[in-house]
Amino acid sequence: MSVKTIDEEPDELDENGEEIIQYEHYRFLADQGQGLMRIDKFLVNRMEGTSRNRIQAAAEAGSIFVNGIVVKSNHRVKPGEEVTVMLDYPRRELKIIPEDIPLNIVYEDDELMIVNKQAGLVVHPGHGNYSGTLVNALVYKYQNLELYGGNDPRPGLVHRIDKNTSGLLVVAKTELAKLNLALQFFNRTTKRKYVALVWGNLASDEGTIEGNIGRSLKNRQVFTVYPDGESGKPAITHYRVIERLGYVNLVECILETGRTHQIRVHMKHIGHPLFNDDVYGGDRILKGTTFAKYKQFVENCFKLIPGQALHAKILGFVHPVTKEELFFDSELPDNLGQLVDKWRNYISNRDLD
Repeated sequence: MSVKTIDEEPDELDENGEEIIQYEHYRFLADQGQGLMRIDKFLVNRMEGTSRNRIQAAAEAGSIFVNGIVVKSNHRVKPGEEVTVMLDYPRRELKIIPEDIPLNIVYEDDELMIVNKQAGLVVHPGHGNYSGTLVNALVYKYQNLELYGGNDPRPGLVHRIDKNTSGLLVVAKTELAKLNLALQFFNRTTKRKYVALVWGNLASDEGTIEGNIGRSLKNRQVFTVYPDGESGKPAITHYRVIERLGYVNLVECILETGRTHQIRVHMKHIGHPLFNDDVYGGDRILKGTTFAKYKQFVENCFKLIPGQALHAKILGFVHPVTKEELFFDSELPDNLGQLVDKWRNYISNRDLD
């Protein structure tokens, strides 16, 4: 869909007298809790992969609007203002290319499939990942199914797990299954348990973390906890310590809600970031000694896994057609298992401070 301008001003013509049609590429609403911020800084935090220079150039070209009015790059965005980026060409239509990507399928019937996703596999196409995703593999496998015949970037998906998180994911094969499963996730009747390796020794063997989760005002690519509920969406994570391994703990996390990066954000909030989480500060040595041998040991541990030490281990839900309660459990992937073993061996061979 195209629009001529946001504010319904008279048509603009190019040098040949032809009408210029502008297309909406991005639209953002400034959070109520946000302070005054230059629009180029506001947009660079929200438009992944776009430089501040490009945003400033777009502003000089008259392509950035605030509440329907063209603004320059020094405009200071206020809470509640609507920022729109308009360009004179349509947005790229995302074409899903079928790709023969091997999948670890642990269950399948006519309505759905359970995939044990490997760490490093992106779930669906998006900015910077237009191929090589789980969806590209699904479109190849199910290209004869009606649900996968269009250009939907998320056909069959009713939930997702992060690129570097491994584990169980349910995928719908029919529209009925997709609607039914999506409703179960919305109503929080599904059962999901994760296993994570976190920095530090938790004070309690089990506990509950509550705190709204929303995008950070400082960096829109990451999420943060708003404990007073002034922003974000409610989020609840229950945890239980499975094994204490000195400077790290192996924990089980049960999600009551399903916010983006929920476990990673909540564990960081209580001072225990996930091991090797490069987004939330777990990819550096946070606990332990100053000995060079220990530093080398941790660096070797980091190299074992591509990102955060997190695995979606258990998934349960009601089958959308048979109404049978299904329950799936998966083992830790080999590299994550090796990581835990390395920490076991390390603490068994020395006394911790």
